[in-house]
Amino acid sequence: MTERTGIFAGDDPFVIARAWLAEAEASEPNDPNAIALASVDAEGLPNVRMVLLKDIESAGAGQGAFVFYTNYESAKGQELMASGKAAFVMHWKSLHRQVRVRGLVTREEGETADAYYASRSLKSRLGAWASRQSRPLASRAALMAEVARITAQQGPNPDRPPFWGGFRITPVEIEFWADGAFRLHDRFRWTRSGPAEPWQVTRLNP
Repeated sequence: MTERTGIFAGDDPFVIARAWLAEAEASEPNDPNAIALASVDAEGLPNVRMVLLKDIESAGAGQGAFVFYTNYESAKGQELMASGKAAFVMHWKSLHRQVRVRGLVTREEGETADAYYASRSLKSRLGAWASRQSRPLASRAALMAEVARITAQQGPNPDRPPFWGGFRITPVEIEFWADGAFRLHDRFRWTRSGPAEPWQVTRLNP
């Protein structure tokens, strides 16, 4: 592999990403786990929106995934399921660093999704039931009325909605970027031909 030192050192990109995120959690004022998630619609037109990354899974030997949660029936959910691919960037102003990821998408609908849903506040769990995410809404009052209806229907311990759960992005490309003086940034791109293949690391021009 390309020789790397300091913040770029290591043989597992998921471990490096976790370490960078941990640093950001100590310095970034808001949502250090925010990512700009990109998908494409049926016509190939890109969509980008901010979501919160909830886990960086690391299974060792350079294997792992990035996990977030959403409504499967939302625009992003439909687009991700249709293409099976996604990309995101995670940028930290306080560290002058970013991580870019491109990869393959699968749904997380099992015990991991149930556990995360159960960890959310009650109002957030009820909100997941009430919101028909990305679809037209008559008014704020209509949304709050639906929340009230769902609260009466679901009670204080609602199950995870069948249309709500996780997405796991298994990367085939990860780029670590750090700001450099005079815009001479440091960039290292990890690539592999498939999720089970070994990583190749290349230093890129700024």
